[in-house]
Amino acid sequence: MDSEDPNDGVQYHLELEPGDVDGPALLPGDPERVPVVAEQWDEAEEVAHHREYRTMRGRRAGSPVSCTSTGIGSPSAAIAVEELANVGAETMLRVGSCGAIQPEAEVGDLVITTGAVRQEGTSAEYVREEYPARAHDEVVTALVTAAERLGHDYHLGVTCSTDSFYAGQGRPGHDGFEAPDADERVAELQAAGVLNYEMEAAALLTLASVYGLRAGAVCTVYANRVTGEFRTEGESRAAEVASEAAVVLDHMDRAKAEAGVDHWHAGLSLDG
Repeated sequence: MDSEDPNDGVQYHLELEPGDVDGPALLPGDPERVPVVAEQWDEAEEVAHHREYRTMRGRRAGSPVSCTSTGIGSPSAAIAVEELANVGAETMLRVGSCGAIQPEAEVGDLVITTGAVRQEGTSAEYVREEYPARAHDEVVTALVTAAERLGHDYHLGVTCSTDSFYAGQGRPGHDGFEAPDADERVAELQAAGVLNYEMEAAALLTLASVYGLRAGAVCTVYANRVTGEFRTEGESRAAEVASEAAVVLDHMDRAKAEAGVDHWHAGLSLDG
């Protein structure tokens, strides 16, 4: 008899089962970006494609890596996190695009998220709003290491995740509609040093912390709200950095195992 438990066997939305993914799972939104991410690997194969969820797995420099698209927004991203965790993924890295709200984050630069403002509703379904959405230290270190190795300009700091691309990020909607206090909300985040807007990181980081997983996020800046620039420039940079970070994390994990410790620290070698 079939089980009514959606956690049992093949996952309901992702159509994955244990063994289908290996290594860190990179999480773009658009299913069309999955093969773009996989272009950064030495080998790749598609293992599932259902609805907005497309999954490939492969290897880069001998290290395992996977990629699953999440669709747009935190509700669908949370489904991906749940079902990837069910099939054994322990590390997840959002790979996406964002809008910067600080002048120094230029179009084409990368933003590596250390934590996120939970201005979305999904994470509140899991835990009280005071619970922090923080990136795992090892993932942040791996992303910074990868960006430095590859020579890409990046910024490190806090992201704001919203449920709305328009009103929630202070953009005018249809027919010029503006949400109440939209400009003030953007200005408040800018004053607090928040770097960028996007739509998935807060839920990913919150769920990962609740479940004891490693997670982080790297996004390419497509727009800067201060300078008014908008260009889809540097699309592959976040994918390249995330893929290299998967290799770095693999080397971190090997170093931890060899040293017999649970947490990577600067005294351990990244050679592997």
